[in-house]
Amino acid sequence: MWKRTISGKVLNFHLAGINNQNFIMRDEQTGSYWQQVSGKAISGPMKGAALELASTDELAFGLWKSEAPHGTVLQVSGQDTARYEKDWEEKLKKYPTVLSFSESKIPSRELVVGLSINGFERAYPVQRVVDQRVIQDKVGGVNVIIVAGPDNRSVRAFRSENLEFFRREGEEWFLMDSADAKDWDFRGCSGEKCLEQVPLLKDFWFDWRQYNPNTTVYNK
Repeated sequence: MWKRTISGKVLNFHLAGINNQNFIMRDEQTGSYWQQVSGKAISGPMKGAALELASTDELAFGLWKSEAPHGTVLQVSGQDTARYEKDWEEKLKKYPTVLSFSESKIPSRELVVGLSINGFERAYPVQRVVDQRVIQDKVGGVNVIIVAGPDNRSVRAFRSENLEFFRREGEEWFLMDSADAKDWDFRGCSGEKCLEQVPLLKDFWFDWRQYNPNTTVYNK
């Protein structure tokens, strides 16, 4: 998700095409073309400019609702329901990708979450995060933790502030730090203190690798 304001100007975007199964967007104000995955203008008057990443989460609905009980939901218009593809991701898995990176030994359509910090990129296979539940790592010189949520599907990343964390077993989901044995929830908070959340991108491996050619992959 990208912020639409750049250099004080609010842009309106439309889908202009697809390149390597990744959206190409065109803004109405300047006619520039933008890459979905990178947020960068690839042609037109604003070529080279980059949209600012917006903080966002991809969560299971039940988990989101528990954190935001008064949140509202954007629903599909009833008259347009039939026009929306059902089970789109499952159907897409059957099709070959335009690009593949066989040297990585990672299936092209494996889902990863990617971090980009201080010019360094690192990918974490989603299933590995779910299996390990808590991953402690360093990206671009920054100590981070990547955690799977209470639903074992949702993933978030935080700056760990040099703390070591463990997943506490029990009926409720908590992280526990080794310094003070404090409990931290999936929002990265312990009482009024909260860790800084790190933006991540959930993507197919082939797409992340294409636009982040120098990425490393977590494989511990």
